[in-house]
This record gives sequence, C-alpha cells and structure tokens, in this order.
Amino acid sequence: MMLCVLVFLANCKGDHSIASEEFTPSVPQNGKVEGTIFAKNGTKPIGGTLVFTIDQENRVYHTYSDSDGKFSLTAPEGNTTLHIQTGDGQNFRTEIPVTIKKNETFTVAAADSKLNQVAKMAYVKGSYDEIESIITRLGYTVTEITYQDLKNLNTIAQYDIIFLNCGSRNYTQTGTPTPGNDYNVYSNLSTFVSNGGSIYSSDWASAYLVGGNTNTEHCTAPGGFINDNLLCLKDTGTAGTYSNCSVSNASLATAIGFNALDIEYDMGAWEKIQNYDPAFWEVLVQKGNEPLMIRTGHYTNPSAPQTPVGTSLNNNHITICHHIPNDNNITITINQNAWNAHQTHGDTLGPCTGNSNNGNIYYTTFHNHATGNIGETAPILEYVILNL
Repeated sequence: MMLCVLVFLANCKGDHSIASEEFTPSVPQNGKVEGTIFAKNGTKPIGGTLVFTIDQENRVYHTYSDSDGKFSLTAPEGNTTLHIQTGDGQNFRTEIPVTIKKNETFTVAAADSKLNQVAKMAYVKGSYDEIESIITRLGYTVTEITYQDLKNLNTIAQYDIIFLNCGSRNYTQTGTPTPGNDYNVYSNLSTFVSNGGSIYSSDWASAYLVGGNTNTEHCTAPGGFINDNLLCLKDTGTAGTYSNCSVSNASLATAIGFNALDIEYDMGAWEKIQNYDPAFWEVLVQKGNEPLMIRTGHYTNPSAPQTPVGTSLNNNHITICHHIPNDNNITITINQNAWNAHQTHGDTLGPCTGNSNNGNIYYTTFHNHATGNIGETAPILEYVILNL
C-alpha cells in the first residue's frame, strides 16, 4: 500500500511540472535596430530624436539619437514599425517598417531615416531675422504670410506653426503698412495657441506676445496676449558677445552636443528679459541667472473660441503620455486606433507636460543674423524648429 501511495505522489508531481511548462508564456527574444536620423535634406544629422517601437502588448521600447543623429535600440524580434519623432511627434515624425531578428542588428538605410514634416508652417518676414532660411536649409517647407494675414483667423488656422521674425512688426511692403497696436492680431494668436498651434518669436517680436509697437520698450506696453506678470522685457540689450552662456535644458544640451557657448548680439536694443514666471516658462539657455531663451506649453485662453488649427494629416493621430514604471514618462504621437490598448496600460491623453489642447511658445532673445554669422546658436535654432 505504501508503495502505491509513493508511486501516486510521484505521478502527481510529474504531471504538475509538465502542466507548468506548457502554460508558461514564452519570453520574447531581442534584437537591435540602429541607424542615423537626418533632416529632410539628408545631410544634417538630428540629435535628441525619440526613436521607439511598440510590441503586441503595447509596451514601448525607446531611445534617443545622440548629437550625431545616431541611435541603437534593443527591442523584441518580429515585424514592427520604427517611430521617429521630435517634439511631441505632431509636427515632425517618420514611420518605418522594420524586421527585428533575434540576436541580430537591423541597420536602417539613411534614405529611410529622414525626419518628415507633418506640420504646415508659416512665417512673417522680418528685418533682422530670417528663421525661414534655416528651415529651408534643413529641407523643409514654410510659407510666407504677412502681418495683415495675422488679422484673419481663418488664414492662420491653416498652419500648425507660425514663426514671427524679429522686425516683422515694422517690415513694410506694398499693402502692408508699419503696424501699430492691433488687438485683432493678439486675439488671433491667443486663439491659435489655445487650439494647438505653436509660435516661435524672436527678439523684437516680443511685441506680439507682451505688447508694444515695433518692439517692446517697457514692461507694461499695451497689447500682447500674455499677461505682464508672466513675462517682462525691455529693449536695453547692447551689441557685443555674451560669453559663457549655458544650455540649462539637459535634453537640448544632449541633442546639440554642448552645454556652453558664446552668443553674438550684433545689434543693440535687443530685448532683455527682466522678469518671468518660472512656473509658466522653462529656461533653455541663460547667462548666469538671465534667461536668453524660454518656452512654455502652459498658455491657454479659456475665452478663446474653439476652432480647428493645423493640417488634416494629424486627424488619425493623437498625442499621449506613455507611462513607464520606475522611469520618466514620454510623450508620443500614435495612431488613434491604438489608443484603447494604451489606455488600459495607464497612459493618458495629451502630452506629459503642459496643457493637452494648446501649442507651445518659444521665445529667443537671439536670432540668425542677416549676415548669417550665428555660430553655435545655429543648432539651437534648428532644435527649436523641430521641437515646436
């Protein structure tokens, strides 16, 4: 009888081992995908680009390109899509089908790893700043609009990004007189940002943000759409070189490959930031405690009318905050058909920082000079363009 009991127990133990092995899910095997991210021109490497894949369980595997544009990503084997994005992925992104094989490295061809433009961009011509020259040099397209066009909400609502060059408020051409304070423009820009549009503004173009005529001469200048308690500027800068400036934003410093630089201000009366609200603005570049380049994703006007802004190419994509256990969350733009699966993982709609429905505002006290001699600020301005 004891022998029978021992045999019975042995058989039970053996059956349990087999059952456990049969129902243990297989562990996916990893491979690598690598390459170099380029601007659309195919020659300029882009640092700080988010590169990721999503597996069948909607887990995200991600990395960033270095300052030379190079990346290497470990991810599960199988057929997948490689996503390449800057900013939150709404304005610039590329999707590449790749096959990742166990213990092998897949190299993406340079012709396939160019960062594509999704956004529709416009600029207002300036007297001292030509950000459009950097945009086109990178291989992207931007449309010139006039100061008068800013008075028409339907016109500017076609675009995702508007670049306001320094001197564009006193640039004259046929049919475009030197502008005074125009509250129509301020209201339209406020509505544009509140509905998801993004703005680049440099130096004297601060008048669009906080008020003034051709530029901002004092902190309580009339006009603008950003409250004076959030930002104060005066045109008291002097011509010369600002030495030992620091890139205070870690992501920007990694993307461009340096964290200190000299900035040449080739003209006087440039706008110096006197005061700012650190809860509203993030400082990206500074000299000592003086901000030289700032951005915000917090602007919204609850009274602004809700109106569609930007290109229809984003209609089937949404921006979400992907939550990573014990790690920094990341903002990604995905096909909206995948949203339900991501939502069950705890992801949330909208970017990880800022407001979910509004755009970004970048303000720089420096710009690309008419002579083109901009030195190390060039990669900083390229970063601004691609991360608006």
